[in-house]
Amino acid sequence: MNKTLTKALAFPRVCVSYIAGAGKKTYTYCLALQDRVELASTPRLSVKEQTFFVKRLAFLVRASVPILESLHMVSEQSTSRRYARVIKKVIADVAEGQSLAKSLGKFQHIFGDFGVNIVKVGETSGTLSQNLDYLADELKKRSELRSKIISAFIYPVIIACATLAITLFLMLYLFPKITPIFSSLHMALPLSTRIVMAVSVFLQNWWIPFLIFLVLFSITVVTALKRSKRFHFFFDQWMLSLPVLGPVVRSYNIANATRTLGLLLKSGVTLSAALPLTADTTKNLVYKAEFKKIAESINRGERISVHLQKKPILFPEVMSQMTSIGERSGNLSNTLVYLAELYEGEVDDFTKNLSSLIEPAMMVTMGLVVGFIAVSIITPIYGITQNLHP
Repeated sequence: MNKTLTKALAFPRVCVSYIAGAGKKTYTYCLALQDRVELASTPRLSVKEQTFFVKRLAFLVRASVPILESLHMVSEQSTSRRYARVIKKVIADVAEGQSLAKSLGKFQHIFGDFGVNIVKVGETSGTLSQNLDYLADELKKRSELRSKIISAFIYPVIIACATLAITLFLMLYLFPKITPIFSSLHMALPLSTRIVMAVSVFLQNWWIPFLIFLVLFSITVVTALKRSKRFHFFFDQWMLSLPVLGPVVRSYNIANATRTLGLLLKSGVTLSAALPLTADTTKNLVYKAEFKKIAESINRGERISVHLQKKPILFPEVMSQMTSIGERSGNLSNTLVYLAELYEGEVDDFTKNLSSLIEPAMMVTMGLVVGFIAVSIITPIYGITQNLHP
């Protein structure tokens, strides 16, 4: 039997036809059962792909292009097969009469509660293009903020890896070649030399079990973070308590949360509905729990600023004061967006100054480690040469 026919029989296709555009062009989309199975396990699209989809769709909707034709045009510009499959499924759903928000809701692991709800409100209120712009701005800001944090720690990680590599070279290659000389002389060795010898012997004999232990420990921590909410909560709490990293983690989470909440309010979502969505989009479990508590207090008739004032460690005083002003003036959405820009600026300043702050400390640490090993090697040799007589 023909391979193509066999494949077609094995994976039946569901086809949807519709007419769109000024020229009344007919579009037909066929989605095979294979595609539906693959979509069920589709990994999360990159932020870049999500932003591309949302921005292009917002532009076309603003230009009064029908939603089906807009989706078709966006799919034609896609270069990723995985991305095209998602758009094809959205097109098929919309062509069958479903709303865009309902179709995107089937890919909640991709677009999230925030994206689905902001599109839903846009469709209901007739401000879809504006809400799509808000969503694109949210995706872009989150991506930029995360990239800045990652970039800021690249240099310290490189320095740390270089220090570790030099230390292992000295301990596993150079020092073992000198150790037999020290042992054969039966002389009293300095404390630093004895320490380095003990570490060197340990690494030579136990480096494989030690490496396995580190790998298993890392896997255990990562698994616990994913599966144990309690462990994840305490880990996030510990991160916030760190002396240098803690303030950055706080500013990062506040910037994301305030921007999300502000954009939801701008898009027409009510405050009581926006707060749980903000909590769902917050990755830090400490802040997630706090925003859920704020949502409960709002339902009891309290103000956001009152709850923020009770948690000065998590929410700085300026945030509670600005939020209070926004509540009293009825301009809370713009106030929250302004706060997001403020804390994004703090993260930006930190990432720019991180290298100048950490570089001296890393270089001093590297010098101390390498210097300690070098002194441990040189001191016994110097003692030997002092005892030599012509």
